[in-house]
Amino acid sequence: MSAVEINKDTWLKWFESMLLMRKFEEKTGQLYGQQKIRGFCHLYIGQEAVVAGAISAMQKGDSMITTYRDHAHALALGVSADSIMAEMYGKATGCSKGKGGSMHMFSKEHNFYGGHAIVGGQIPLGAGVAFAEKYKGTDNVNICYMGDGAVRQGALNETFNMAMLWKLPVIFVCENNGYAMGTSVQRTTNMTDIYKIGLGFDMPCAPVDGMDPVAVHNAMDEAIQRARKGEGPTFLEMRTYRYRGHSMSDPAKYRTKEELEDYKAKDPVEHARETILKEKYADEAWIEEVEAKVKATVDQAVKFAEESPWPEASELYKDVYMTENYPYVMD
Repeated sequence: MSAVEINKDTWLKWFESMLLMRKFEEKTGQLYGQQKIRGFCHLYIGQEAVVAGAISAMQKGDSMITTYRDHAHALALGVSADSIMAEMYGKATGCSKGKGGSMHMFSKEHNFYGGHAIVGGQIPLGAGVAFAEKYKGTDNVNICYMGDGAVRQGALNETFNMAMLWKLPVIFVCENNGYAMGTSVQRTTNMTDIYKIGLGFDMPCAPVDGMDPVAVHNAMDEAIQRARKGEGPTFLEMRTYRYRGHSMSDPAKYRTKEELEDYKAKDPVEHARETILKEKYADEAWIEEVEAKVKATVDQAVKFAEESPWPEASELYKDVYMTENYPYVMD
């Protein structure tokens, strides 16, 4: 039995949340092309259902940790579009004070423990967050995301073993978008059913249609309930797809146009729109109102980032150590 039922309000929230992710990322791509945003930048366009379906199954106090493809996760957890955009601009008003940029944003207030650029580096950290929750006696759960390329890291095996041994409240989620950077899953592993990695640790595991928020929600809900009961982790392989390249510098010539179009036919944002209209949860006027609201939010975020100040040079010496006034050698 699902602990969090799917209803009209769920679909309306999914649509607005996924549309915000989509439009925010599209604007991010435009700004990167204008060199307003620099460094590495990885867009989430096409994968929105993986996060939206998870959020609807979570409760206040639960947390997320993920890779460098992290803008949508932060948005879904409630980090403001203003502070995320400012972070990507490198401005002082960013959620990480302009020090993290696209790949390393963080918000303790919203239980978002970051984007992490070291491939697979967040996997043991996610288990560590879950260990802390268990140690403190809470019923909070950590959702730990990784890409299909990260599952080949040794840290995953060590972490899975400990997480099962200690029955940690962590849900490991592989966002399998088919490609580790530009290399297909078929070329990187003999086990293309990635979820089966969990079997070697006697960990509950399953494949999930990552283009469908309902499938994501139900799988996450079951895993979260199990974790809250003290029964330990779950490994879910979310089979999804990114419509853009690995990063903004990737032309994605390693895949066919036909493959891309096949997945665009499963677009989670359009699926939500069609479901809302078909089930008469709302009408076209409501859709248009949400589209206008999302556009205004994204436009405001850009304005906020543009008008925000750059960090002071003295910020280089802050947030490095817990000790205030650390005696740096500054000569």
